[in-house]
Amino acid sequence: MSRALPKYNKRRVALIGGAAAVALSGAVIAGSALAGTPDKSSGTNNARTLAASPGTITCPDVASQLPAIPASAKAEVDRNLTLLQTQIQEANKRLVDTVGQGGPNFVNNAILGPLKDKRVATINRIATAIGRTAAKPTGLDSLAPCTLNASGTSTNTGSGTATGTASATPSTAATQQQSTGSTGSTNTNTSAVGTITCPDVASQLPAIPASAQAEVTRNLTLLQTQIQEANTRLQNTVGQGGPNFVQNAILGPLADKRKSTIDRIAIAIGRTSTKPTGLDSLAACTLTK
Repeated sequence: MSRALPKYNKRRVALIGGAAAVALSGAVIAGSALAGTPDKSSGTNNARTLAASPGTITCPDVASQLPAIPASAKAEVDRNLTLLQTQIQEANKRLVDTVGQGGPNFVNNAILGPLKDKRVATINRIATAIGRTAAKPTGLDSLAPCTLNASGTSTNTGSGTATGTASATPSTAATQQQSTGSTGSTNTNTSAVGTITCPDVASQLPAIPASAQAEVTRNLTLLQTQIQEANTRLQNTVGQGGPNFVQNAILGPLADKRKSTIDRIAIAIGRTSTKPTGLDSLAACTLTK
């Protein structure tokens, strides 16, 4: 048989039970309040902060600066204008993915510099396409450089007309060098960081028609200039980025530029002779230490 509890024990049990109930109710109320209150660090404000943090890459609009486009060039021009937009999107993604990497010049050397080089090549293809059946536009090189807008707002304009990528003609310095055309192979840089080595293009070309000689020579010189610029960037970015920095920020963009330049060489030869094939395999370069 159960024994009746003394009065003071009953009172103690009642007090303990009541306190527990109050504590439990408080916990439930507090939990409900927290669950129903939005986290100030989440939502659109947080998303906006994250998006603006690294900034946004802004490039001049190319489409609005073009003359009337011949029907025969329309498809190629549109394709390259779209490529310009893709290049900006990729650069902005790289900007976000590499936040905090490298030194003070990381963005310029690893993102803006390679983007400008790609834009130069793409803008050049646009000008060349128009120039086949109309007056070739000039001065588009000035549209190649892009800037970092620290406020995080882009000013790119034109749907599918992303701001471009590249100058249509080799630099004056490259033209004045009057290189013999060896795009070659070894740079004299002996720094511990290594040297970028590229396959020789001139030795792989067929007989060059007289009508194409000037353009071929100019582009062979440009190939050499591109290697020199890549080696300079290699030196200036020592210690920046992760293990894939050299491949992604230097060798990859260099291969893209070389491919465009080699294509121009093949096209120049092909206008009055058999167009050489298989030269794309000479575009990729390597880092030699």
